[in-house]
Amino acid sequence: MNDVARQFARLSRDDDGQQQTARLLTTWASVGEPAFRRAGTLRGLAATGHVLWAAGLGWAAEAALRSQHRVVALAPVLSGATMVAAGLLLRGLLLAVADRVADDGAAAVQDHLRARLLRAALPTKGAPSEEVSDAALGEALDSEVGRLTGWLTTYVPARRSMLLGSGIVLASIAAGSWAVALVLVLATPLLPVNLKVIGLGTRAAVHAQLTATRTLSTRLLDRLRGLPTLVGLGAGEETIRATEADDRELAARTRTVLRMAFLSTAWIELLITVAMAVVATYCGLALLGYLDLPVVPSTMSLDTALFVLVLTPAYFAPARDLARGYHARAEAAAAADLIAEIIDPAPYAPAGGPVTNVPLVRRPSRLSPAGVILEAVGVRYPGRDEAALDDVTLTVRPGSVLAISGPSGAGKTTLLSVAAGLRAPDSGRCLHSVGSGTLPASPAVTAWASQPSFLLPGTLRDNLLLARPDADTEQLTAAFTALGFEDLLATLPHGLETPVGERGWGLSSGQMQQLVLVRVLLHETPLLCLDEPTAHLDPDGEARVIAAIRTLARSRTVVVTTHSPALLKVADDVVQLSQGRLAGTGRTL
Repeated sequence: MNDVARQFARLSRDDDGQQQTARLLTTWASVGEPAFRRAGTLRGLAATGHVLWAAGLGWAAEAALRSQHRVVALAPVLSGATMVAAGLLLRGLLLAVADRVADDGAAAVQDHLRARLLRAALPTKGAPSEEVSDAALGEALDSEVGRLTGWLTTYVPARRSMLLGSGIVLASIAAGSWAVALVLVLATPLLPVNLKVIGLGTRAAVHAQLTATRTLSTRLLDRLRGLPTLVGLGAGEETIRATEADDRELAARTRTVLRMAFLSTAWIELLITVAMAVVATYCGLALLGYLDLPVVPSTMSLDTALFVLVLTPAYFAPARDLARGYHARAEAAAAADLIAEIIDPAPYAPAGGPVTNVPLVRRPSRLSPAGVILEAVGVRYPGRDEAALDDVTLTVRPGSVLAISGPSGAGKTTLLSVAAGLRAPDSGRCLHSVGSGTLPASPAVTAWASQPSFLLPGTLRDNLLLARPDADTEQLTAAFTALGFEDLLATLPHGLETPVGERGWGLSSGQMQQLVLVRVLLHETPLLCLDEPTAHLDPDGEARVIAAIRTLARSRTVVVTTHSPALLKVADDVVQLSQGRLAGTGRTL
């Protein structure tokens, strides 16, 4: 009995999850709903073209049959051929326009979702979720959002086109033979039942496949990042075997999805084929005069028989699209579950509208040092018992240099991210004072340089233009000179056009840190937050970076985390952190 109860409970949870996912998909599709309505209407109206060319074919065949013992009358045949050509042209034109409109609607939905994913990765306020890996975000942006295409372009419009298109075809068939129309009506309820059964297994299979894809991508990226360490530990062969096992699991799950797609499509086609066979048998017997039934018509003309036979596949065509789209919907539902894990914590913004619950802060037009006010700030990370920050109250004077010191794990980087406005505290508040106003802490007034330094693949110029897109060569060169780094630019082989690899490959640690400070200078903000800017530098490189920080501090407030005694000496104020709490404050001499 307990097993039965658990099974019923599991089915109930699955049903609730499906309903929640259905609501989620409906919400997402509403972004492109006008386009999908137009696409469905156009595809439904395309059935009129099918009716037109079916009528023309029957008319031309009947005219040719009547003239088989004499000269064929060209006028009826040409008229029928004209109707066939006009019908095919009308149908093709309407379907082409419908496909274009559906693609535009799908693109709008996918652009909206990708914007929300990027907002989750780069939030305007707060910090991105640490539970989402880079590989998972990449899979969501590319593969998983792409999985919605079939559902958006096929299933969503098919709900409308099936009612309109099948209705037009069924009415036309009924005008020719009500008996055939009755057969088609009786066969129709079998399709939704089978679609529901198909969807139950497809969603689970696709969800497992997408999860395996994410897992493989995440593990592969982590193994590539740690490849030198793995080789140094002699774990290369074990890593290869583990990657091969993940790859085999993904291949097996992909085969399961393809098998279900093939079987479900074959079953739907079998049902449609049986219905068409019944119609064809009835029309053939009626043409030959072999039927003798009390209610059903026993005879049929050639033009009527051709007309209903040609239209029977057209009646089931929207059902085929819906069946194909239903599989795509199950695939989209599985992808939606994974996408929602990333975007649900992010603020929601309707298409074309501002982000809700996020203050829009305009960066000051004139550079003026900003102050930072932290009041009883507390931060806790999920899964950790101890607080990262606990009741931290601190004021950073505008135009000063504040150094945050303390042992590793004391909460220095967390405090710096709160001061920068990149992380919203769980308790208390952080404010920025800019000029005469005081606003909630925002990265809009902050320049942030993390450790390790981050450079994008491209050229040196590309990386510097991230801070000021409109800067010309003279302004970029002047930034190097202002910080005393003109010799760095001179030593690079191609100057500003020097290629920079991923994670700054091709540059030394000192060069990377200097380039980050040049980028900060170009990004004119009243607050500068630096995380361990002199880490891993030799004494000469450390001295150059400290001199550049003093230059930057002339027109900015600087908050810096550091273990360096040399950097602590140039700070106006120093705070000591210990286990997330202020252990001491002081003023350097």
